[in-house]
Amino acid sequence: MNTPILHPDIQEYIIQNTGADITKLALQKNPFPEVEWITILNQIEARSKAKDKLPTWFAASNIVFPSKISVEQTSSEKTASYKASLISGKTLIDLTGGFGVDDYYFSRNFKVVAHCEINQELSAIVKHNFQQLEIKHVFCYPEDSINILKESEMKWDWIYIDPSRRNDAKGKVFMLKDCLPNVPELLDFYLEKADSVLIKTAPILDISAGLSELKFVQNIHIIALQNEVKELLFEIHKNYLGPISIKTVNILKDKTEKFEFVLENNNAPVSYSLPQKYLYEPNAAIMKSGGFDEISSFFGVGKLHRHSHLYTSETLLDFPGRRFEIQKVIPYSKTEMKNELSNQQANVTTRNFPETVENIRKKWKIKNGGNLYCFFTTDVKDNKIVLICSKIN
Repeated sequence: MNTPILHPDIQEYIIQNTGADITKLALQKNPFPEVEWITILNQIEARSKAKDKLPTWFAASNIVFPSKISVEQTSSEKTASYKASLISGKTLIDLTGGFGVDDYYFSRNFKVVAHCEINQELSAIVKHNFQQLEIKHVFCYPEDSINILKESEMKWDWIYIDPSRRNDAKGKVFMLKDCLPNVPELLDFYLEKADSVLIKTAPILDISAGLSELKFVQNIHIIALQNEVKELLFEIHKNYLGPISIKTVNILKDKTEKFEFVLENNNAPVSYSLPQKYLYEPNAAIMKSGGFDEISSFFGVGKLHRHSHLYTSETLLDFPGRRFEIQKVIPYSKTEMKNELSNQQANVTTRNFPETVENIRKKWKIKNGGNLYCFFTTDVKDNKIVLICSKIN
């Protein structure tokens, strides 16, 4: 680890220039020739990235940041905090520790947390930062986690792993078998060392594809932050063969939306309906889950079409997603579009519709923005329609 970067004058300079234009800053003369200019610039850029994502690290003194990319790839504090709330016990080993944000929060629910990081420089940075943050029961091991597991007789309560989605041969990957380490190949070994394993995968991984590579899955957690899916977690318990629960969460600024259901429960009664007074669009975590029939059943709302994933009701409901009041429903035709939306300003969304948003905007000269929300979709009678709505906050 580059300790000269911790000199008080350099730290003050980094703090003063957080948020500055790095491109312009790079053209200036290095005021601290004893440290490489690129190293100081990297600290400034990484700290700027951490401001909203990692406020605890941003606010602390003498924190050393890894590369900007490492900060971008690490869990945010909000998702790490929620993830840590899902599990607890005495001991946890993180096989792919990274910048240590997850372990900071895991340490609140475990007496001992082992942070394994094969990159020795990064491991040293994390160890230093934990000292600054006064975290005393996370222990950093700068070596391959496989060796640590093999050489220890210890039985852990939990193993946590976030496999690297960078493969030397294949580039960026998302199937678990292509990630490093290869979790499907090593799962039996992991279950010798712990009865419970939590695996973080690529958000874009198809849930059925993940299940095809794994076994003993009890829960699947889908975590969205501000309506963007950030994490997909597979919770495994040794020899578990029961039903699989899908648990979705969407963490917003003022509230947290949760919805869960049992996978492959075919008893959810679905109702279909033409547009009524209110329209509902599920949040991103629910959309990822595929629980479209379950939403209709639980909230008693009508689906507009089997493939539209939009819902409607006559009375306003508290719904995990966006809510709208339908002002008008028009058929998608040249005459209606010219009369209602041509040359107007509106927010355009398509669901189960043959044209793209870009094509619709161009074709009808619809400007982006404003208070009007238009959903181009297909109704239960297979008619192409446009729902002109106002948003309910």
